[in-house]
Amino acid sequence: MRSVAAGRDMPAFAGFLLAVGAVMAIGGALTSAAIPGWYGALDKPDWTPPDWAFAPAWAMLYGLMALAAWLVWRRRRVVPVRHALLAWWSQLALNLAWIALFFGLRQPVLALAEIVVLLGAVAATTVLFHRVRPLAGALLL
Repeated sequence: MRSVAAGRDMPAFAGFLLAVGAVMAIGGALTSAAIPGWYGALDKPDWTPPDWAFAPAWAMLYGLMALAAWLVWRRRRVVPVRHALLAWWSQLALNLAWIALFFGLRQPVLALAEIVVLLGAVAATTVLFHRVRPLAGALLL
């Protein structure tokens, strides 16, 4: 019975994947334009991961974000999820804003200020998701 319900909810999962995919595509375009010149010339610590590691790591993180949102969305008939999902959309928008500030506009100081807001939004989303579905909160950690 549970798998049948999950199958009917797959279009919603595809929608969450599409949302994070759009952020990834826009972010990737902004990032790839900055990597060879501006980002490559930045003075970075020795422990900075190699450039090739970012795409697979962020693909996994965005995938987990989509899965977490879908798990919360699936509980909509049992508990209120509106605030949790609004928080998710907000942190997704803030994530894109950080990429635009850092890689697009090449403003690391503004990006640092924005990331403080982003981290607060992610923390709030994680708490709200945990209240709806603990696994969804754990996926955001």
